[in-house]
Amino acid sequence: MVAIKQTVYRTGTDSALMEALIRAARNGKEVTAVVELMARFDEEANINWAARLEEVGAHVVYGVVGRKTHAKMALLIRREDGRLVRYAHLGTGNYHPRTARLYEDFGLFTADPDICADVNEVFRRLTGIGQAGALRVLWQAPFTLHESVVAAIRREAEIARAGRKASIVAKVNALLEPAVIEELYAASQAGVSIELIVRGVCALRPGVPGLSDNIRVRSIIGRFLEHSRVYRFRADGADEVWISSADWMDRNFFRRVELAVPVRDRRLKKRVIDEALTVHLRDNASAWIMDGDGNYKRLRPGRGEIRVSQQRLMARLGVTETKG
Repeated sequence: MVAIKQTVYRTGTDSALMEALIRAARNGKEVTAVVELMARFDEEANINWAARLEEVGAHVVYGVVGRKTHAKMALLIRREDGRLVRYAHLGTGNYHPRTARLYEDFGLFTADPDICADVNEVFRRLTGIGQAGALRVLWQAPFTLHESVVAAIRREAEIARAGRKASIVAKVNALLEPAVIEELYAASQAGVSIELIVRGVCALRPGVPGLSDNIRVRSIIGRFLEHSRVYRFRADGADEVWISSADWMDRNFFRRVELAVPVRDRRLKKRVIDEALTVHLRDNASAWIMDGDGNYKRLRPGRGEIRVSQQRLMARLGVTETKG
C-alpha cells in the first residue's frame, strides 16, 4: 500500500477504521483524511480523530467552506508488479461501526479505472487549489448531480412520449427538491411508471388525477433503518442503476459534497435492484403507502404469502434471528 485517502463524516468514538488509518500513517503510508467538522452529533469525535491523525503525520483537510462533505468514499493506491493501481470504495452509508449494524446501506469496492479516476479527481478538488477537472462517470453535488438526475428523468419522459416503455424507481430518505418533484410530475403525465421508496418526508403527492397518476410512494418501516439511496432508470432497456450518498433534497443537491456512482457490472446491478428495490416493492406487511393527500396507510397482507422485505433480505444473506 502506497497511499490511502478517506472521507470522514460519521465514524464514532470507537472506530476500527480510524485506528487503521492511524496505523497506516505510523507505518509510513501517505494518509489523507477529509474530516467534516460539522457532522451533527459527531463533531467532538471527528475533532479528536483529526488531532490524532495529525499527530502521526497524516494530511488532514477540513472539507470545503460552506459545503458539508457528505460523500462516503475511499481511495487506495497500491504498487503491483511495478505499477500503481487504484481501488475505490463508494457507499451510501457512513463508516461508523454502530450504525453499520442498524442501517441498511450499499457500498461498491471497485478497480474500475473510470470510477477510480473520478474519485481521485474529487479528492484533488477537496484537498487542493486549482481548476477542477471534468468527471468521467460520477455525478457530483453541488456541480452535476442535480442536473444529471433531472436529465435522466426527462429522458424517461421522452422515451414514454415516443411510445416506448419507461420507468423510474428511486429509494431515498427524503424527497423535497421542487425541480425534481416537478420533473417527476411531468414524467408521470408523459406515461412513465414511477415507484418511489421514501423512508422519511416526501413533498410529492402520488396518484393525483392528471398530475401524478403513474406515481406510487411507499415507506418501509422495519428492524433496520432504510438508509441507502438507489436510483434506477429503465433507459430504453439499458437499466441504469446508481447508488448515492444524496437524498433528493435542496441541501444535498446544492449545499453538500455528494456523489452518485453507476453500478456497471451486470451481476452487481441485478443484486442492487433485487435487494434495494424489488424486495421492497413486493413487501405487503411492513410497507406504508401514501395517498394523494399525503396520508399513509399500512399495507395488510391478505390470505396469501406474507412478504416482509427485511426478513427476506436477511434470509438471502444467511442471517438468522437470535433471541435472548
